[in-house]
Amino acid sequence: MTATTAPAPRAGRREWIGFTVLMLPLLLVSMDVSVLYFAVPFISEELRPTGTQQLWIFDIYGFVLAGLLITMGALGDRIGRRRLLLIGAAAFGAASLLAAYADSAATLIAARAVLGVGGATLMPSTLALVRNMFHDAKQRGTAIGIWTATLTGGIAIGPVLSGILLEHFWWGSIFLINIPAMLLLLLLAPVLVPEFRNPTAGRFDLVSAVLSLGALLPVIYGIKEMARDGVSAARVLAIVAGLLVGALFLHRQRTRAYPMIDLALFRRRGFAGSLAVNLLAMFALVGFAIFTTQHLQSVLGLSPLRAALWSLVPSLAVGGIAPAAAALAQRIERAYLIGTGFGIAVVGFVVLTRVTPESPLWLLLLGASIYAAGLVMVMSLVTELVLGAAPPEQAGVASALTESSSELGGALGMAILGSVGAAVYRREVVDGLPAGLPGDARDAARETLGGALAVADGLPAELGDAVLHAARLAFTDGLHLAAIAAMVAMLLGAVTALVALRGARPGDPAVLAADPVPAPPVVAGTAVQRTPNPTGPGGPTAS
Repeated sequence: MTATTAPAPRAGRREWIGFTVLMLPLLLVSMDVSVLYFAVPFISEELRPTGTQQLWIFDIYGFVLAGLLITMGALGDRIGRRRLLLIGAAAFGAASLLAAYADSAATLIAARAVLGVGGATLMPSTLALVRNMFHDAKQRGTAIGIWTATLTGGIAIGPVLSGILLEHFWWGSIFLINIPAMLLLLLLAPVLVPEFRNPTAGRFDLVSAVLSLGALLPVIYGIKEMARDGVSAARVLAIVAGLLVGALFLHRQRTRAYPMIDLALFRRRGFAGSLAVNLLAMFALVGFAIFTTQHLQSVLGLSPLRAALWSLVPSLAVGGIAPAAAALAQRIERAYLIGTGFGIAVVGFVVLTRVTPESPLWLLLLGASIYAAGLVMVMSLVTELVLGAAPPEQAGVASALTESSSELGGALGMAILGSVGAAVYRREVVDGLPAGLPGDARDAARETLGGALAVADGLPAELGDAVLHAARLAFTDGLHLAAIAAMVAMLLGAVTALVALRGARPGDPAVLAADPVPAPPVVAGTAVQRTPNPTGPGGPTAS
């Protein structure tokens, strides 16, 4: 007897239009990560924040977003992903209005925190709904490729759009642009986007939600603070505390009848390996971005807006990479394509090791475009594998885990690559500083490239030029070693892909049948009984 599998239904015009609507909140949420870059002087002048408040205006959005991703992914699986999307859109729009007209630093911090809550509902909901709207593997791969390009493109566009708006309007305009898009989403999503929820997920576990927040926030906070200000006992303790809370979270997931995260997902072929590969890709992509940005502004001397415009070149150059990778994945083993993506990224970092303070702009942009192309290729393919490895009813949690690995990878990249570059800079700049430099100026120049630029501005031309030359040369030496460290991470990613992802195919019925995720247990008295995995009328519902 030969079993035949009916082809998955293909998405039509309605689904693609609905998908376009879903890209609106994703673009804005990713832009809000970077949209404040040029607005800081204007906000500082009007709201007069303290140094601590200014840091929180920047950081609170990312911290809340990262901490709530898993919670919101699980919540969407239970109450409905479209419903959560609409709730998040309303919260994001209202918080944007509050941020635009904030009359104090505290109000702006609170508004940015609510924006983080809204972003945490929107990001996993959009990706999970892609899994539900596109059942055909080829179409889903294309949609996920576009989703990945939109996410990375939004981060790059944020500073540019901010700079353009600030040229003509007041600083609150960078938040007001969110409101029309959220209103459009609230109007169109109920018509074009189907609802989906998992009726077998059980009651939402508030304790697990608190534990997940208590695990992620201290770890990401500690890593980011070490990247910015170095290692301290408090930051190490924050990371250790987060890891301990994470152990409690995992224990609760193993023992709960209806866990927030079914740990059996990690036994599916390709699931855990894809998360690890995604973390390594984001490690390099986010961790190295600070070097290209600083080189444009502080080494080449471009204005912030010109630097932001030139930084768009890699994003534009790789715009079609993700959909192209999805098309290639229909013919070529995904593990090999992901390994190739990491190999392309290595080539980009090799090019960057040839950059010097006197190098032309195109060399830096070429290296950045090559490594970005390889990493966008990796990220789109592993996202497809994660979603394909998870059953549709757990797509919300799977999406949240993907984005949590991205947040953690980015934080680690900033901390490790940033520390490597800073250590080389401090060691190398000392030997190059001119002998007649005063002690306090020498100390300031030794700390950061920005400090050296400030010192040089206050010195006679010849002495200032010597400081600039020494600082820029030391910075590019740090950039070279950071590029080499990124290459090591890329090679590790390629090996991980070839070992852990070979044979993994998103949505492969044979894989799903061979490695089933058990249904949640039903607790009766003191005995734990397993219910059949629902596949018929009692299974997950979509409307």
